[in-house]
Formats: sequence, C-alpha cells, structure tokens
Amino acid sequence: TISTGIFQHPRDLLWLLILAMVVGLLAGVYPALVLSGFKPIKVLKGRFATGSKGLLLRQSLVVLQFTISIGIIVATIIVHRQLGYMRNQDLGLDDKQMLMLDTHGDIHRRTLKNELLKLPGVRSVSMASSDLGGEHSASHLQVENHSGEMQDAVMEFYIVDLDYMPQYRMKMAAGRMFSKDYGADTTSAMIVNERAARLLGYRTAQEAIGKKFTQWGSEGKIIGVVKDFHFRGLQTEIKPFFLRAIPANTDQVSVNVRSARLPETIAAIQKVWSQVIPYRPFDYFFADEYFDRQYRTEQRFGRLFLNFAVLAILISCLGLLGLASYATLQRTREIGIRKVLGASAAGIVQLLSREFLILVLIAFMIATPVCWWLMHGWLHDFYYRIRLSWWMFGLGGGMALIIALLTICFQTFRAALANPVISLRSE
Repeated sequence: TISTGIFQHPRDLLWLLILAMVVGLLAGVYPALVLSGFKPIKVLKGRFATGSKGLLLRQSLVVLQFTISIGIIVATIIVHRQLGYMRNQDLGLDDKQMLMLDTHGDIHRRTLKNELLKLPGVRSVSMASSDLGGEHSASHLQVENHSGEMQDAVMEFYIVDLDYMPQYRMKMAAGRMFSKDYGADTTSAMIVNERAARLLGYRTAQEAIGKKFTQWGSEGKIIGVVKDFHFRGLQTEIKPFFLRAIPANTDQVSVNVRSARLPETIAAIQKVWSQVIPYRPFDYFFADEYFDRQYRTEQRFGRLFLNFAVLAILISCLGLLGLASYATLQRTREIGIRKVLGASAAGIVQLLSREFLILVLIAFMIATPVCWWLMHGWLHDFYYRIRLSWWMFGLGGGMALIIALLTICFQTFRAALANPVISLRSE
C-alpha cells in the first residue's frame, strides 16, 4: 500500500507535540537551575564559575547533539541513495511516454483504440486488464513441469491484447510474443516470466516452450518466456507471473505518445474520448508517474530527514559555539600568557579546538553502529536495495566534523588574535 502521509494516526502527532514540550521544558530547566545556584555577591564582583560537573554535562549534551546530527545526516544519505537506486533501476520494459486511460469496461473501448491510432501524435495503442504497478489477480492453473507432470500452481496474471508486449518493448528469454499471425494465441497460448519457468523446475527458459497448461476449462501451450520485468515497485520481489492474450477482457488503454507537441496530442486524445465515450470523465496519467507515486512515502521520508538534519546541525553548532565561547572565556588568562611566551595563533587554535573535535569523534563512534542498525532494518523493507557502505558513514561524520571545525574556529581565532596585554590586564 502507498502511504498517504508522514503521520498515519493523530496519536503520532500527539506524541510529537509531547516530545517537543518535554525537550523545551528540559532546555529551560537546566539554565534556570544553574543561574539560581549563583551567589549574588560573587556574580556582582565578576567571580563566578561552574564546577566540573557542569562542564561534564555540557560536554555530554554536545556529544548527544552531534550523535543525533551525524545519525540523521547518514540516514538522509542512505534514504536518497535508495531512492536514486529505485528510480534508475531497469524495470525490464519501456514505460516512458505511456499515457494511461481507464475505460471501465466500456463497450466502445475497441472503437476508442482504433480512433486513437489515427492521431498523428500517437505511436501505438494497446490494452490490458490492469495498470502496470497496480493490483493483479491470481489464478489457479495446471502447468506441465520439467518432469512432464501436470503441476498445480497459483500465479498472478495479466490479460493483454496482441499489441501490448511490443509497445512496452518487453524482452523475450525464449520463444515468441503473441502475434496476429497465430489465431490460437487469443485462446490457447500463454507466456510466463522467468521466475515462473524456474518455479516449474526448468533449468533454461527454452525448456518451457511448448509445454502444456490447463486453465479456465481449456488447454493450451506455453509459447514464450518473457524476461522478468517489474510490474510493481521495487519494494517487492518479482513474482511468478503469466500473460494471456484475450482482447475482449481488456479495458485499460495504453497510448504511446510522441514527446513533441504533447499538449496538442493530449487535447486530441481528449477530443476523441469525448466523441466515443462522452458519458465518462476524461482522466489520464503517465505510467512512469504511477511508479513514481509508489515511492512517495520514501520521498517524504527523505525530505523529512533532510529538514531534521539541517535543524539538528544548527542546534548542535549553537551548543558547540556556546561551549567554545565559555571555554575560551575561562582560559583568557592562559591564552594571554601563551601568546606572551611566543605561542602562535595557529597553535592556540589547535589547543582550543582539540577537545571539541574529540567530542565530535566520540559522537561519530556512538552514532555509527546505532545508525547502521536502524537503517539496515529500514532497508529490509525493500527487496531491491542498496548495500550499506563505510563511505556513507564516513561522509556523514566528515560533514559534521567540518561544520564543527568551522563553528569552533570562528570563536577560537578571535581569542587567538586578541591582544594578550588586554586579556592579562582584565585578569
């Protein structure tokens, strides 16, 4: 099923609001407790400091923030890689420029096909029992297996007319497609996919050609084995499948249109529709868009992670900037002494940055196994999926490290370039 939104139930939104309230409450409680613990006299004299426990808490929060940020960055990379993989995967057929029309079994559907073929912007027209990517019925049949025995099987099937397979440029592994040159193709011929041939125990596709089948009270023969193609999205495995050519049982029209002057062609198709089937609304979509719609949940998932990644990085950088500012302020006198003794600005920047970069590295080591476990589970929902690679985690950690370094350098360079006389005099 195709998800219709990020929040599938109002309860999900309620939990998100509760989480936001808890985080906001905790974010306000800590500063309030710290400020309430200051001695007024010491604060007025300019002498106040927090202990090692406060420093440890701030460092822990920075580690937590960057752990979440790195995890979300890596998850965003993996989600977009999986989406790109699905979009670029070869479906085993050509679904480009295929305009789909549903006649709902109208008695004039064959007339509609013939009239559409006369339009200059139409390359070809074919019909089938359902849309590519849609639901397909399953049927019981008996098929001759590799041992010569009639084997019971239940497989999904697709009813097409004689023009359907050539229009979608399906490839044959053995045998032939349905053809107008063979009258029996519309009554006693079947084409199975490679998965079905393997299910029946045939070592090669050629072995299945000419084998008998019994279905719907009649007998026939397998005339071809089509190469496996995706008749659904890449979330599911290609299943054993067969095709029968029964034009009378088809009502979904596929129109292969030319890309040039497409708006005019669609207008012409609508005009033909209104003349042949005027009592039904004209509604169409393109086959490749139908497949894209099956990935909308993943697209929303990717956009959500991207937004969260940006937000998490901004929050983490603010926390790191605050910690760097506080640490620099606490070490003002030390920085002044080091500069007087000949320390370079680069050396001071390195000194001040080291401990913060260590925090980011700790966050990376925590985030990597957790993120690998979570995303490995998410990818298991896809039968056709990418493999997790070290570079995805390295790229996420590297991005976080560079952003953290830029954040730290902004503050530490100011401290390193400050006049040491002023910093020592202020002490």
